[in-house]
Amino acid sequence: MSEQRPASDDARRDSPRRSVFDWFVSLFSDEPETRAELLEMLRDAADRQLVDPGALSIIYGAIGVSEMQARDIMIPRSQLAFVREDDELDEMLKIIVESQHSRFPVVGDDLDDVKGILHAKDLLRVLQSGDRDGFQIKDYMRQATVIPESKRLNVLLEEFRANRNHMAMVVDEYGQVAGVVTIEDVLEQIVGEIEDEHDVDDVGAIKPMADGAFVVKAETTIEDFNESFGSSLPDDEFDTIGGFVLRAFGRLPRRGDRISVDGFDFRVLNADSRRLRLLRVRRAS
Repeated sequence: MSEQRPASDDARRDSPRRSVFDWFVSLFSDEPETRAELLEMLRDAADRQLVDPGALSIIYGAIGVSEMQARDIMIPRSQLAFVREDDELDEMLKIIVESQHSRFPVVGDDLDDVKGILHAKDLLRVLQSGDRDGFQIKDYMRQATVIPESKRLNVLLEEFRANRNHMAMVVDEYGQVAGVVTIEDVLEQIVGEIEDEHDVDDVGAIKPMADGAFVVKAETTIEDFNESFGSSLPDDEFDTIGGFVLRAFGRLPRRGDRISVDGFDFRVLNADSRRLRLLRVRRAS
């Protein structure tokens, strides 16, 4: 009678390894073949609470970004805030304060003659030193990144990360400036609206500014707006100041858009693809 011998170490290790491998293969036996099938699987996972809704939204955004181009989200040429290389320092500071952006294209003869990018924070050194007479914009400009309108957002995001840039000039097929796109614009396509220096969720609906203007939440009721400003804007068609401004534009405006109506100058500080969020308001001159 032959003696029964124990299984070899290799055999003992092989058995569980195969079972785990088989389980892993079976898990993906019905892998999606199209993007629509993938999205359907993700929705099913969310319905079964295997994926958090917030994470699902980010996944959707990341997938969508790979199909989008710079032209889809850029701030168009007509809405750009920029400075000229021959502007006086005080003129540049005025543009920076009014627009409340952090980066500005520096141009020469016209908007297509881009010299570089100015970071508003770099001018703090000039103000601190007090050496206004020796100010030269070329000493503070950074090199401008230029991309075509067709640049895919997922590729652009990788370039932003690799080069540590936050803004790119977008040019059309003729080499003319079509707009700008920032890293925040790309990230918002993935994670949704990013709170910034113009968001005032932690303060009242109407916030006075040092220059005499006011930052007003778009959801502020027209009744409250009229009470604060002593005005008589009509509220028969819309309840909020955002709705009133939307009617005046006749479309959904983008950040930086301006309009004057009923004795007030309105400028859009914050808006997404669905609604207005924040306005800068000043009584018309």
